[in-house]
Amino acid sequence: MADREQLHELRQRAHDAGIEGNSKMTEDQLRQALRKVSKGAEPQMAKREAKG
Repeated sequence: MADREQLHELRQRAHDAGIEGNSKMTEDQLRQALRKVSKGAEPQMAKREAKG
């Protein structure tokens, strides 16, 4: 259950950071996109780059 809650928290953080449509992203993709946004990347660009 903790993993599910952690994934939910990541999705919420991504949404708050402006990364929309993140429901099909993996945990690793979410983490990568959030790192890019924290370094100044545009949210949707970070999402595209994280998804490959």
